[in-house]
Order: sequence, then C-alpha cells, then structure tokens
Amino acid sequence: MEHYEVAVIGAGPAGSTCAAALARAGMSVLLMDRETFPREKPCAGWITPEVLHRLDIEPVRYRQAHLLQDIAAFRTGPIYGKEIETRYPAVVSYGIRRVEFDRFLVDRCTAAKALGEQVISLEPIAGGWRINGRIEAAVVVGAGGNHCPVARALGARPASEPIIAAMVAEFPVPGEQLDRGELPAGVPVLCFTEDLRGYGWLMRKGDYVNVGLGSMRVTEIHGQSVSFCSHMLEKYGIEAPKSLRLRGHAYLPYLGRAGRRAVGQGAVLVGDAAGLSFPESGEGILPAVESALLAAEVILSARGNYQKERLERYATELEQTFAGKELGGAGIPQPLRKLAGTLLLSSRYLTRRYVLDKWFLHNETMRH
Repeated sequence: MEHYEVAVIGAGPAGSTCAAALARAGMSVLLMDRETFPREKPCAGWITPEVLHRLDIEPVRYRQAHLLQDIAAFRTGPIYGKEIETRYPAVVSYGIRRVEFDRFLVDRCTAAKALGEQVISLEPIAGGWRINGRIEAAVVVGAGGNHCPVARALGARPASEPIIAAMVAEFPVPGEQLDRGELPAGVPVLCFTEDLRGYGWLMRKGDYVNVGLGSMRVTEIHGQSVSFCSHMLEKYGIEAPKSLRLRGHAYLPYLGRAGRRAVGQGAVLVGDAAGLSFPESGEGILPAVESALLAAEVILSARGNYQKERLERYATELEQTFAGKELGGAGIPQPLRKLAGTLLLSSRYLTRRYVLDKWFLHNETMRH
C-alpha cells in the first residue's frame, strides 16, 4: 500500500498546479491521471497574461522551447456575419498549444506521479481515502474535469447538469500557405450565435490553426460545429488535412451556490471538476489555476485536520473569488439576449468594453 498526505486526481493545469504548490511546501503528494503526457487536449488554447503571472512563468523563457503566440487584436461579429477588428496597444492574451503547456506544468511538478493510471475505485476509509485498492491519502483533490471521480463521490451528477459542449480541431499548416491567406497570426476571430449562448472561433498561432465552436445548445453542437468550421476555413483560405476530425469536450459553467459542492470530508474540487469555467467565454485555465492555488493554501493551513469543517474556507473563498462570474452574471435577461447580441457586436465600443475586456480578458477597468 502506498501512502500520501494528498492525492491529486487529474494532471491538467488545475491538478498539476495544486500538486506542485503542495509539494513545494514539503507535503507528500501523488499526482494521478489516466493519460500519459504529452497528450492532446481539445481546447481553443489561449490564456491571459494573469495565468502566466500566477504560475510564475516568464514568457520570454517559455517561448524558447514552446509556442507562445502574442495576441493584441481580435476580430468579432455574429456567426456568418460581418466582423470588426479591435486592436490593443499591448499584448493582452497568448495562444498556446495545450499538448505543450500541460506537459510543461506536469514536468516541473516535483510530486510523485502515477500517469497512465485510471481511477477505478475511490472509497472513503478511516482517516482519508483509498484509491484503486493500493493508494491511501488523507485528502484527495479532484482535478479530473467534468467527469472527475472525486466530484462524483461528492454527489456530482454530470448527466443532469447544464454543461457547455464544444468541438475543436488544431492542426499544423505550412507557413507559406498561411501567409497567402487572410488570417494573420495572433488575431483570433470570434463569431457569436445570435442569442450569445455560444460562439465559434478561428485562430492562427505560429504555424498552427485552431478552429472550433462551443454552445449551451448541446444537442445542436455537432452539426453547428461542422458547418461553422468548414465555413471559416474556406473563408480564410485554409486547407485542412483530409483526415481532420473535430474532437468534443464538455465543461460546466460556474453556477455559484447552485453549482457543484466543492468541499467534502477530506476532499476538495478544483478547476473544471468544481465547475468553474467562465460561462460567457468558456475559459477554464485561469479559474483552474486560481482554484488550485487556493485549494493548496487551505490544505496547508488545515495542518493535517481535513475534516469538512476545516476545508469549508475553500468553498467560501471560491465564492468570493468568482462572485459575479456565475451563469447569468452578465446581467442580460434571456428574452433580450438576441437584441443585446446585435447591439454588442455592431458597436466597436461595446464589443471592446463588454465582449472583450469583460468576458474574455477579465479586465473591466482596462485603460486605452
């Protein structure tokens, strides 16, 4: 039997960040994931500078060995409609490849690792949890995404939750072909559905193209995604590989107190497992990192007493951190969303102020 103080289940940005913080503090930590790394991850793949800041990643050093595409402009508009371009005086976001970024975080984490091992069983025992019949830990951190086994152990029922579904593809394209097209590097194109309940994107980062669509209308996602992605690639003169297939994934938008229970006896949830994605943009990496660091802080302060009451501070601070980000927090009543979408996307000022600064860049006080 292997014994650890903490077992972190899921080695994406939330899990690797939490495990790394706990290991740096001297705790005995195991980082688990059913996948080995590097692994492909369906994702649009862009982050704000705050993510790098919170992770203590220096952009200049990271880009020496990994793709890091500067973003200082966006094209936005209604889906299949006219786009307008918004430019910023400095870099406001970065394009990354998740296959590189996630491996980087896992590799620099000094915790023990059990990669390529799926959690088959997770049972509460006296003083903690037993995993797969061979690992015991005093506390478990659920970082395994929407279907995380720790989340299910705390009562989550993914099949009945209001998920956002997305389909995405990322593929290399020869630089000379991209240079002949109409898609400049580092200028994401964001195209919104008329009711603002979903959006598609097209982005060039280096010699890679990422295209996809996410929507709250889950039953329509496949047909919408195939149609939109084909349209955008043709519009911008990008020839996709004949073998290209869109890959799907799902995540839970932040619901505040109506969402998942983030704390249990000797257990906490972080990132997508806790349902923390920003509903308007679908971004999950920043809330993953923020929740992971907060969870590590609370676990350390518990000083070995992982009773639910001692961990409740995590749930309280999570609510404070993400206040106003819950689904519906944009303040647009559902009957008015179609009209609001038309007004927002036709105005350069409103697009910049609300769609970009507030929803995507999380900087409502940005000065221009």
